[in-house]
Amino acid sequence: MEITRLAVGVCGRRNLPTVDEGDDTGSLPDIAGLADLPVDHGAPLALAIATDTGAAIVTARGDALFVEPADIAAAIEHLDAAHSPRWVWWSKDTARHLLDLHVRVAKCWDLVASHRLINGGWQSDSDRIWAAAHRLDIASIPTDAPVDLFTHDLDEGDPDQPVRADGYLRPDWVQGGWASAPQRLEAWARLAMQVYDLHHSTIRSPADDTLGPTPDPARRERTVWSESAAEMLCAELERDGLPFDRATGESIIAGFVGPRPANVLEEREQLERRDAEVLQHLPPGIDFDLRSPDQVKSLLRRVGIEVPDTRAWRLERLVDAHPIVSPLLDWRRAERIRTTFGFAWVDEHVGADDRLRGHWSGSDGAAGRMTATAGLHNMPAELRPAIAAEPGHVFVRADLGQIEPRILAAVSGDAALARATHEDDMYLTVATRLRVERDIAKVAVLGAMYGQTTGKGAEALAGLEREYPVAMGYLRAADEAAQGGNDLTTFGGRRVRMSGSVSDQMTDSDVRSRAAARGRYGRNAMVQGAAAEFFKMWAVLVRARGAALGAHVVLCLHDELVVHAPEQHGDDVAEVLERCLQETAHRWAPAADPAVRFVADTSVIRRWSEAK
Repeated sequence: MEITRLAVGVCGRRNLPTVDEGDDTGSLPDIAGLADLPVDHGAPLALAIATDTGAAIVTARGDALFVEPADIAAAIEHLDAAHSPRWVWWSKDTARHLLDLHVRVAKCWDLVASHRLINGGWQSDSDRIWAAAHRLDIASIPTDAPVDLFTHDLDEGDPDQPVRADGYLRPDWVQGGWASAPQRLEAWARLAMQVYDLHHSTIRSPADDTLGPTPDPARRERTVWSESAAEMLCAELERDGLPFDRATGESIIAGFVGPRPANVLEEREQLERRDAEVLQHLPPGIDFDLRSPDQVKSLLRRVGIEVPDTRAWRLERLVDAHPIVSPLLDWRRAERIRTTFGFAWVDEHVGADDRLRGHWSGSDGAAGRMTATAGLHNMPAELRPAIAAEPGHVFVRADLGQIEPRILAAVSGDAALARATHEDDMYLTVATRLRVERDIAKVAVLGAMYGQTTGKGAEALAGLEREYPVAMGYLRAADEAAQGGNDLTTFGGRRVRMSGSVSDQMTDSDVRSRAAARGRYGRNAMVQGAAAEFFKMWAVLVRARGAALGAHVVLCLHDELVVHAPEQHGDDVAEVLERCLQETAHRWAPAADPAVRFVADTSVIRRWSEAK
C-alpha cells in the first residue's frame, strides 16, 4: 500500500516527516506505513475524505497522514481495528464516503451532532459550526456572492487558507474547495480537530446558560457519542435500505387503485372509475371534485351532513348517516395510497435490489427523533406485509413500552413514579394509586407531559400533583422556563432553543397564547427529547453488539427498532436487543433508588405486519 505523508506546519504541533510523492513504502499487507502515526487507543482522529483526491488523517497532537485514494479503505480499517479511535468529522457525509468504500467504523464524533447539543437546532453546515465554536456572529457568516456595485469583498487573506482574515471560513472552501488538493484535505481535517477540541471542552465544562439542572458532563459526552453514532447509523440506513417484497407491495397497491396503468389515459380512466363509486350515491348530473376538501364538505352538505372539516376520524363517526360516507372513506384510503404510496413511489424509492430507501436525519428538532423520507416513517399499515426479510433472514423487532412516562420517572427523579415502572403496565399502577380507571390515568399522565389540562384526564391531574409531586414539578418548571423564552437543556445535555420575542402588533391575549404554547412545547421537549436520546443510544448499541451476528438495523421508527438478521441468529439477536436495552438504562439513566425499569416488546418475525 502506498502512503504519502504530508508535513504542513501548525504552530506548536509536531508533524510526521514528509514522504515525497512516488516514494514506495511497499505494498504491505499489514499496512506498516501507518505504524509511524502515533495513535493512542480510543483517541480522536480527524478525518477528511475526497473520493478522487484521497484522505487526510490528523491526530489530537497534530500529526498528519495523507492516504492515496486507492488505499483509504485499507488504512481506515487498519486504524479502526488496531486503535479503536473516535473518528472526528464534520458531518455524516464522511460516513457516506466510507460506505462508498465498503468501510464501517465503530465510533465517531460528528461535529453536527456536538454542535446541535451545545447550540440547539438540528442541522448545520461547517461554516455555522465553525462560527458558533469561535463565538462569531452567525448572521455575519460570509457567502460566496458575486461582487457588484452594492457589495464588496472585505477579505484580504490568502485564498489558499481556509480561514479568512475576519475569522470565518471561506465560502468556497465550505462549498467543496477543501476537497480539491491533498494540502486542503489536511487543513480541513485540522479544522475539524480544532472544533472538536472546542466542543469537547464546552461539553465537559459544568457551566451552562440554560435553565434546569446542570447536565452531568460525563453523561453529556456520552450523549454526543450516541448522537454521533446515530448520524453514522443514518448514513447506513440510507445505504442499506429496508427489505421490500416488490410483488407483495405492488399487489397491495393494485388492490386499492387497480393494476399498474400502462399509460396516462389508462390511469385517468382508473381515477374516473374510483370517483364514480362515490358519486353514484348522488342524484344524476351532480358532480364534485373529491380531491378538494371544500367540495367534499359541499357534497356532504348536499346529502344533509354538516361537518366543520373532512378529517377521517370525523367521517368514520358518520358512516351510518348516509350511504355515501363509507365509499368516500374507502376512496380516501385508496387515494392516499395512489398519491403517496403508489406505483410511482415504488419506482422512485425501491431499488433494483428490492430495498426501500429514503434520506435519514439524526434529529428532527426539539423532539430530537430520527426521521426519514420516502414514507419510511408514515407507511400505512396496509403496506407493512411488503416489508419482508430476505430469504434466510428474519426481522427482530422491538418496541419500547410506555417509554415516555418511564423517561419522566428517570429524568425527574420521582421515586414514587420510578416504583410504578417496575410493573409491565405502569399506567395500571398509577390508576390504582389515583383511584381512577386505567384509561383515565393514561390520559392524565400523557396530558401532563403534553400540557393538556382539559378533557378526559383533567380531573386526575390533581391526583398526579398529589401522588407524584416531583415529576409534576419537573414538568411545571420546564413549562414556566419555556414560557419566559428561556432555553432548556434535556437530560442528555442537548440545548432546546426557545423564542421569547414579542412584536408590537401582538395583543396581550396573543402574548399569553404564545407563551402558553411555548410552555407546552417546553415540557414536551424535555420528555420527548430525552426519550429520543435514550432510543438512539439503544439503537447504536444494537448496531455495535449485533454486528458479530450479521445483524443490521434497518428501521428506526420513533420507539421501534427493526433489525435484519440471519435466520439462525434470530433468537440470539433478540437477546442482544434486550441486553442493549439494559445497558442503555445503565449508561443513560441516573443511579437511583428505586431504579427505573425499561421494557420492550420483542419478537422474531418475517414480515413487519406480523408484529403485535
